[in-house]
Amino acid sequence: MQRDYCRDYWPTAEWRTQNPATLGMDIEKLSELDPMIKAQYSGLSGIVVAHKGYMAFEKYYNGCGPNDTHHVASVTKSITSALIGIAIDTGCIKSVDEKVLDFFPEYVSGATDIQKRGVTIRHLLTMTAPFPFTWKPGGGVQEPLDRLRRQKDWVKYGLDLLGQKGRPGAFQYCTAGAHLLSAILTRTTGKSAREFASERLFGPIGMQPIPDFQMKSFGLEDVFGNNLKGWIHDPNGNSTGGWGITLTPRDMARFGFLYLNGGSWDDKQIISRTWIDDSLAMNSNKYGYLWWLHEEDGIFAYLAMGDGGNAICCIPDKDLIVAITSKIVSKPRDIWALIKNGILASVVGC
Repeated sequence: MQRDYCRDYWPTAEWRTQNPATLGMDIEKLSELDPMIKAQYSGLSGIVVAHKGYMAFEKYYNGCGPNDTHHVASVTKSITSALIGIAIDTGCIKSVDEKVLDFFPEYVSGATDIQKRGVTIRHLLTMTAPFPFTWKPGGGVQEPLDRLRRQKDWVKYGLDLLGQKGRPGAFQYCTAGAHLLSAILTRTTGKSAREFASERLFGPIGMQPIPDFQMKSFGLEDVFGNNLKGWIHDPNGNSTGGWGITLTPRDMARFGFLYLNGGSWDDKQIISRTWIDDSLAMNSNKYGYLWWLHEEDGIFAYLAMGDGGNAICCIPDKDLIVAITSKIVSKPRDIWALIKNGILASVVGC
């Protein structure tokens, strides 16, 4: 599904803008995007549309601006996935088929925990590890994240839950599993996911440095609310693997641009092409390595998605990236409808 593009510049220092009409976009249809957002997506705080490598549309709402960072919730998972890929590329992790418990030798697994001992990194990446949560398509998952933030040891809590119910291979969305991946990164690289990302991912593609947010407590607002800044961590210093990073829409677009270009950035391979391809391979669950996969009317898209409508959407056939930040609300409108009707409809050609 990925394509090779010839780029005449890279947005490491800044995004270059281009008249949408010059890029082959329908100006009249694109003009409907702003009123659509104001009428139907009141929680949206920022949007960047990049087409053919140029920023074609950028708009901010609710008093926000281009330098403001936003908690993008589960978009964090796709960044964690990228970091696992880089760790494998650099030899820190051997493969996605390594057993999860092998990274935590101090953890004592019960004699009957056969399922738990068989869980691999691949299971965590694809949300097919057995966890005792019920996934409801379109309705979310009943996962006690509020209970997680009250634990002294989030990793032990996740390992304790692992393998209790379900069967390996069945889709079971679980944020605690993504946090285990972050802990694996720390154990194999000697750095937190935030530190590893700053060195191997964010810095090379020009993303803003992500500070380590020193929380006053692990209260609800610190861990999930408006107080969240930088990239938070658990009580033992592991960056949250499934949520907890704050980004600007421009930097989200940079991350999407890296994937759209097969992991390559200005003649440097930041993430291997093999990892990108494996991460985005369509399957029956429509979920890759912590990326949502979508196919409609012959158009393939992959999305990093977070609560409230936070999203990075990449559409390779159209050389298109849409980065959206939004307040986290309980019943957000479908963000794909905005992308499809407000943006994709304006893209005339590749």
